[in-house]
Amino acid sequence: MFSRKRSPLPLRITKWAVFLGITRRLYGTEWFRAWAFGLPLAGVATPLLYRRKTRGWTRPWGGRKDEEASNH
Repeated sequence: MFSRKRSPLPLRITKWAVFLGITRRLYGTEWFRAWAFGLPLAGVATPLLYRRKTRGWTRPWGGRKDEEASNH
């Protein structure tokens, strides 16, 4: 949501509007805590799990220069 290089401004604003709208709607219900704490936790866990499953921790991730360095 915060990256200025990845997505255009209208898309980022829409993401925040949807997130805050759902948060406001769920406030005071039993689902509020699951939404407020579960969504960020899932957002952090997903890339970590993906890198673990694809062995990303052992491969270079810096682009072309890292790929060339790893082949030597």
